[in-house]
Amino acid sequence: MRTRIKELRARHDLTQEDLAKKVGVRRETIVFLEKGKYNPSLLLAMKVARALEIGVEELFLFEDDELEV
Repeated sequence: MRTRIKELRARHDLTQEDLAKKVGVRRETIVFLEKGKYNPSLLLAMKVARALEIGVEELFLFEDDELEV
């Protein structure tokens, strides 16, 4: 899974720490999300998306094979 967190965070002039405080997590969580090393809960994904003023489906990008059922 890829994310647009870093790109959108920069667009909103937010540091990793700023975003972490907005969504109630540690800065390291934002680092892991940006690197695609952490799959967030639905609640956290929604909070990050809302903080960055974007929809969840536009924030987190999945490869087709990740979505196979």
